[in-house]
Amino acid sequence: MESSHVENDLVNILFTEEQIQARLAEMAEQITADYEGRDLVVVGVLRGAVMVMADLSRAMPRHIEMDWMAISSYGSGTKSSGVVRILKDLDSDISGRDVLIVDEIIDTGLTLSWLVNSLRNRGPRSVEIATLLRKPEALAMPVEPKYVGWDIPNEFVVGYGLDYNEKYRNMRDIGTLAPHVYS
Repeated sequence: MESSHVENDLVNILFTEEQIQARLAEMAEQITADYEGRDLVVVGVLRGAVMVMADLSRAMPRHIEMDWMAISSYGSGTKSSGVVRILKDLDSDISGRDVLIVDEIIDTGLTLSWLVNSLRNRGPRSVEIATLLRKPEALAMPVEPKYVGWDIPNEFVVGYGLDYNEKYRNMRDIGTLAPHVYS
């Protein structure tokens, strides 16, 4: 979906599809160099990371194994319940392997911090994080991604996997959602 189809719902466009693809290609180049000759499992966090995971993986000129996890700490509300549940676990054994968690955004870091600790308890060689976006002002837990596309202000953003009420995920750009949509 083009952002022009929902332009009345957006305050502005933060990143265009072209900018996103260029940044992911740069990140893929760095990841490829850092994991040269190593057995890499790339773990996408469902659902938001689907777009990032697909495009980042396609930009890597090497073999990787892809797997997915779905975790939740929100229940049916918009505030974290503080209790993390695994809705879909890994299919792969990660013991002794390098794991790269791919997410679309780091907001508070609470759920991602829990995920990193959970995966480290499974005996991998390493666990690192790649995220397209990070909101430094919103961090409530220390989460240190190795690869970050961009730091952004603490605003409600949608598009390219990011949603509001399961809408806007398929928008090609990333934009700030207008308050009248979610107020």
